Amino acid sequence: MSGNGGTNSASVSDEAPAAASPVVLIPDATVRAENDPRSSRLFWACLALLVAAGCVGLTPQWLSLWAIWTTDPLRSIGMLIVPVSVVLTMRVWRQRGWELRGTWWGLVPLAVAYGSNLLSRDLILSWDEGPATLNLIPHILPIYLYFSGVVLLFAGARVWRQAWFPLALLLCAQPVPAFVVHFLDLPLQSLAAHIARSFANVIGFPPSNQELLRLMFAPDFGMFIAPGCDGMRGAVTMGYVALVAGYLKRVSIARWIAYVVGAVILGHVFNLIRLCSLVLYYRLALGHPSLENMAAQADYVIGGILFLIAVLLFFLVIFRRQTTRNVEADYPVPEIPRASPLRNSTWWRAASLAALVILAGIPGVRAIELNRQSLAAAEPSGDLTAEELDARIPDQLGDFNVVSKWQSQVDGVTVMESAAYSKPNSNEITLGIWLRESGHDVHESMMTHGVSPEMRSDISMATAGGRPIMFDTAFYNDGETDQLAGNTYCTPSYCLATVGHKSGLRIEFKKEEDFTTRGVRMVPIFFLIEQPYTVASHDEAYKQLLAVSREFLSGVDLTELSRRYQ
Repeated sequence: MSGNGGTNSASVSDEAPAAASPVVLIPDATVRAENDPRSSRLFWACLALLVAAGCVGLTPQWLSLWAIWTTDPLRSIGMLIVPVSVVLTMRVWRQRGWELRGTWWGLVPLAVAYGSNLLSRDLILSWDEGPATLNLIPHILPIYLYFSGVVLLFAGARVWRQAWFPLALLLCAQPVPAFVVHFLDLPLQSLAAHIARSFANVIGFPPSNQELLRLMFAPDFGMFIAPGCDGMRGAVTMGYVALVAGYLKRVSIARWIAYVVGAVILGHVFNLIRLCSLVLYYRLALGHPSLENMAAQADYVIGGILFLIAVLLFFLVIFRRQTTRNVEADYPVPEIPRASPLRNSTWWRAASLAALVILAGIPGVRAIELNRQSLAAAEPSGDLTAEELDARIPDQLGDFNVVSKWQSQVDGVTVMESAAYSKPNSNEITLGIWLRESGHDVHESMMTHGVSPEMRSDISMATAGGRPIMFDTAFYNDGETDQLAGNTYCTPSYCLATVGHKSGLRIEFKKEEDFTTRGVRMVPIFFLIEQPYTVASHDEAYKQLLAVSREFLSGVDLTELSRRYQ
């Protein structure tokens, strides 16, 4: 029995290596090949290059966002949101061990992201109070779909679900929608200006209209703070800091909302403290040239110190020691799995992404080239010298002769050409041309100075050549002067009142190139006339100013002005 058993054992042991060879050695070699560090490095390098190259196919969106970030200080924080989103998404992926459990469904959002370029148009909703622009397809949506598609295609649905917040943060890369600026930012600026006036009166420093302009808005004394006087920039920044901090701390939804709302309110409150501090500084500096010349730096110092205090107070609240609940127990850190091996399907998905990148890259490269040619061919009016700008505005318009010409600057950049005209026995009237490629509105500027419009309406006025032009006009009274202002947009061939400002609700499509295409773009043009405040009724003052405005505009060729300042 033992011999037979020994023989059987020997035969089994002799046959074992032959049977085990294909089961153990071959799969082990496959795993080693799939986990070869050189293969992994090659894959991640290719993937990084593909993702970067894929962004070229979204060139129109990137150009639109870049224009927003670099021309609108209120929304400039958007350029930081994109890298923060990418870093937080990679953080989630790393916590999952860089697993590669991708799904082919990731190609769907990728295809939609690239295809949305064909449908990128803005929608304007207009009613009596003014227009608001609504993007049918927001500029950031294709970018969100693109990065979501990449995560789905390679990391898989599990990583995509866990990275919901970092990916959703991409939708905030255009952090303050246009309708918020129109319906919230401007009224808050007006409120802040009123509070500054009231505080000046409380401390026994009641400024006249001209003193207030010099006090708060003149570049020569202090700085032009109107675009940020409501604290919206600081509040938006604080809000996004709270949003990210709440996500990293894994707080409850209720506490998360409280963090964000509290941070926004804190930003506004501290900005009002900043404005009142500036009024105090200006009160002390007025009449002392050495202090006047340091007013801009004083504003930065006051604002910086207050913002730092606000941030420290905010973090003191959200990062205080938790005594009532164990956050880590409620949100345990997930176990980091072993990295997934590279498989043939992963390379095929990478090849599919490469094909999409090539197809979408062709129109993307073309868009870059067209943008480069447009910039090279453009002769921006803002780059001309003061003498060249002055030469383009007429010295005489009808019976009105020029009294003075000047330029206005923001952050050292010339943004407006203006000229004052007058004739015997008539009030002086100002004609202004906005040079930047944007839809400037004189009424929004008036609101930032704390003056609210009265009797606002669209009025048709005859201009040179008998061509009637529609103006968005409004009457103002600040207690010192009566003012009438009108705004219109003109191309070399036609003019429109403030875009979409019509009686009743109206919906229309707006082309993005309305204010940017040199040679045919719309140039914002406005007039402003004022006279000392009298005891006469507002209706009577309005009629007097309107009559002078009609007489003046009858000698102005607005389409020709637009052509000169293209």
